Amino acid sequence: MYTYNKLYINGDWQLPNTEDTIDVINPANSELCAKTPSASIADVDKAIAAAKYAFAQWSATTPAERSQLITAIADEMQNRIDDFASAISTSMGCPKHLAFDIQVQGAIDAFRGYADMASYVDESSTEHGVMQCHSAVGVCVLINPWNYPLSQLVGKIGPALATGCTIVAKPAEQTPLQDLILAEIFDKVGVPAGVFNVITGYGFKIGEHLCSHPDVDMVSFTGSTGAGIKVAQAASTTVKRVCQELGGKSPFIITDDADLAAAVRYGVEDVMINSGQTCCALTRMLVPESLYQQAIVIAKAVAEENVVGDPQDENVTMGPLSSSLQQKRVLDYINIGIKEGAELVTGGPEIPARLQQGAYVMPTIFTNVTNDMTIAQEEIFGPVLCMIPYSDEQEAIKIANDTVFGLSSGVFAKDANAALQIARKIRAGQSYIQGTYFNSHAPFGGFKQSGNGREWGIEGLREFIEVQSIIIT
Repeated sequence: MYTYNKLYINGDWQLPNTEDTIDVINPANSELCAKTPSASIADVDKAIAAAKYAFAQWSATTPAERSQLITAIADEMQNRIDDFASAISTSMGCPKHLAFDIQVQGAIDAFRGYADMASYVDESSTEHGVMQCHSAVGVCVLINPWNYPLSQLVGKIGPALATGCTIVAKPAEQTPLQDLILAEIFDKVGVPAGVFNVITGYGFKIGEHLCSHPDVDMVSFTGSTGAGIKVAQAASTTVKRVCQELGGKSPFIITDDADLAAAVRYGVEDVMINSGQTCCALTRMLVPESLYQQAIVIAKAVAEENVVGDPQDENVTMGPLSSSLQQKRVLDYINIGIKEGAELVTGGPEIPARLQQGAYVMPTIFTNVTNDMTIAQEEIFGPVLCMIPYSDEQEAIKIANDTVFGLSSGVFAKDANAALQIARKIRAGQSYIQGTYFNSHAPFGGFKQSGNGREWGIEGLREFIEVQSIIIT
């Protein structure tokens, strides 16, 4: 069992101001797998004060100094790749053999890339008698989710460090271990005190204080739309910058001239990876009416290829959901879908006896779904795919955009050019065409209730920068 009894504040492991702890439960077997401190308001204040004090010196470092430290951190992360994969698999249920690539290696590679971006904040330009300069935004609170806990953290700390910001990180209480391992790494490579601080705690206890604190300049939050609204409300009292990556109910349009077998396989696998706990998952598959029955047969077969079970088993392709609470939420949605008249093709609310000790949900596909159904409008965040028929391209685009969300989308057409024409008509922050996958160079964020601001790429870096204009003539 992992046990941490201290918080990482001001370059030191410090006892918290309270004896309260958080029990981290292994969702595969419902057993206790870790204990961490449950931070108090006083602990939050101490971490923010450390970050504020460190900011002046850290933001004045050279790009070369920041780049060198980012590279050193990435090297040590690589050395501890097994620790990261084990911790994430144990605390959130991703099969360990898949966690290396899905959860860890990509995050390390992406973090290393920020070493090359450290010079951006020091660049300036002069035009029309105006000099435009960049400055680090300041003290940043980074609130991270449990579904891709290391990757989401890297997408925030990479640009924060590269631009000269200081950090107070709060992981989800379900998955705190990767942040604490990262604190060990920061400590080992000699990151200056106060630049990176980790507070483990319950959001309902310390979240509002983190977001409303007057010494915090920016909050970067990834989570549900409901929680994001609360973050924005708390942050608004001090008019700080808020970057939010929130919920999604992303459409996937398959055209009548696409490679149907390849398209359907891609769509089903996209939803089922990480047990469906992916914010940009293409959970609404839009299929031409003429191909709908064929697509159902293919989708059922692909979904049933999954091996559901113990995430420590190398033969398993799908582990449990992150918690029993998340399991209940997903099962409730499945029952709502059945009640509303959608047809189950595979999966459903029943859990095999061998899996009932954990937070498992079987790969589930609904057909005869209409876009006004609850399961087609609300984010389920589990291994549940809705298959929706459409008559023509115009109707497909209308259905795709008929949602309060706009995080991601996908198109599979005859060729990339045809897919691109459709993708440009979908109101979403990203679109994956012809079976492409996540790219850390691509700005990531949403339209509408899927958030504001961007992570990853140069646009993600700019979220951590203020622009100063100096009028020189």
